[in-house]
Amino acid sequence: MHEVTLASLRAMREFARGDIFWQALWPPLLSFFGWCGVAWVLWLPMSGWLLANMPAWSWLDWLGPYLVHVVLALAFAPLIYATTLVLVAAFALPRMMAIVAARDYPEVSRHGAPGAVWASIANTLMAGLIFVIGWLLSLPLLLVPGGLLVLPLLWSAWLNQRTFRFDVLAAHATADERDSLVVAERSRFWAAGFVSALAAHVPFVNVLAPAFAALLFTHLGLSALRQLRAKEGLWVM
Repeated sequence: MHEVTLASLRAMREFARGDIFWQALWPPLLSFFGWCGVAWVLWLPMSGWLLANMPAWSWLDWLGPYLVHVVLALAFAPLIYATTLVLVAAFALPRMMAIVAARDYPEVSRHGAPGAVWASIANTLMAGLIFVIGWLLSLPLLLVPGGLLVLPLLWSAWLNQRTFRFDVLAAHATADERDSLVVAERSRFWAAGFVSALAAHVPFVNVLAPAFAALLFTHLGLSALRQLRAKEGLWVM
């Protein structure tokens, strides 16, 4: 956990840089207002459809209208987060990673495949799709005691580590290095996923949570890659 803690502190430090802070801020703003526009158009039709198709249980007569809005809010929340994460991973992360790598890891040269950018985008989109589908399918589990606390953390942690560990390593590591680090650093990547998932559930902090996750995995991944190359004697730029 020492490496994850150190990477977390370094990630938080990055927000003091104006160029990085802007890259961290525009994706959540665009995602939030974009989905608010979608909700503005679809909220009434969707809530009406849900009310019309609810079971004819007496206790739902008074609770139903409130429950419908809760369900819709729980459905839109992961869409906002997943969209923000996709925007960060596809557009903001390459810029932030270039700044961080040049300043803190100049000896870690880029040996990623020529199509690493497109592979990262494909990985991000696939992870985001699995996240949204999995979240929607597991909504009934929120009714299980403790589900409201555990389920969002599990899904967010999975999404963070699945997306950013690949994106960071794809740009700098060879395929063999990436495969080696994914296995060797699996527990640290999952720990980083949970740390960034916790940040996503803190009010106000959650606005910058996807960018924090990207910066956390940037420091964690590049540091691990530097150590791997040092161990193998590969310091050639």
